[in-house]
Amino acid sequence: MIKVEGLVKHYGDKYAVNNISFTVGDREIVGFLGPNGAGKSTTMNILTGYLSATDGKVEIDGHDILEDTMAAKKSIGYLPEIPPLYPDMTVKEYLNFVYDLKECKLNRKKHLEEITNVTKIADVYNRVIKNLSRGYKQRVGIAQALVGNPKVIILDEPTIGLDPKQIVEVRNLIRTLGRDHTVILSTHILSEVQAVCDRLVIINKGKIVADKPTEEISQAVVTKCRLEAKICGPEKDVLYGIRSINGVTRCETVGSELDSVTYVIESEAGLDVRKPLFNLLAGKNWPLMGLTTMGMNLEDIFITLTIDPTKEKNNRRRITK
Repeated sequence: MIKVEGLVKHYGDKYAVNNISFTVGDREIVGFLGPNGAGKSTTMNILTGYLSATDGKVEIDGHDILEDTMAAKKSIGYLPEIPPLYPDMTVKEYLNFVYDLKECKLNRKKHLEEITNVTKIADVYNRVIKNLSRGYKQRVGIAQALVGNPKVIILDEPTIGLDPKQIVEVRNLIRTLGRDHTVILSTHILSEVQAVCDRLVIINKGKIVADKPTEEISQAVVTKCRLEAKICGPEKDVLYGIRSINGVTRCETVGSELDSVTYVIESEAGLDVRKPLFNLLAGKNWPLMGLTTMGMNLEDIFITLTIDPTKEKNNRRRITK
């Protein structure tokens, strides 16, 4: 549905996007993530035809965005970070205006009714846009992206500024759209992409640093192994014993309850310390009340993939001084 090959965009010697390639399949919901200045907005503007690329190729539903621009754009519904609304129009007037602007050939009444139903804005259809809440304005913005029934929906920060209830509503709407459309979602809310996206593409400094199904994204980072253990025994002795195990890089207490203490144990990547841990506890007669493997959450993975080691080191030096 979407095919990006060797995409490059630079301004002088500064690369906003540096030779990235990825594809998005039919009815797939993809989260497009990255820190500020990573190249997300530039990429999305190129995908939607608002910006030309320095080099590379973009196809939308088989249409080259540069060589067959109109056909490609007809396949795209776009919601920018700030919805392109006309505040003095009613919702009805605005959607009819967009319908004419896009030269839509579908049955006007039936098509707009379907859009208002799926976006749940039928109850404000005759109200002036400037009098709507932020959540309803976002829904109207999504509604205009659906006019013409495009195969691809691109959403840039669709839940920014919304309250928790509105975020859940828009999140459910995105899931609904994914049943019939290909969706690219750009957002800084990581819990949001975990909840709705089939796949994550993470970009940093103009380059893709991860492209995996959501449930496999942790494989993009080579991490240390972490365990959480509940142990009965003298805390100081337990800490000393665990820290003495070959391959353990860190062990800290994170809480206690009744006669047990909870420890987080970190070991070198690829090294399983469960057997030596068991042998230590059995030899000291320290009962093990629970043991679980701790994975990295999406926030940890995102920071690991996008952090600048040089800046981090400099920041630590400043803090030390």
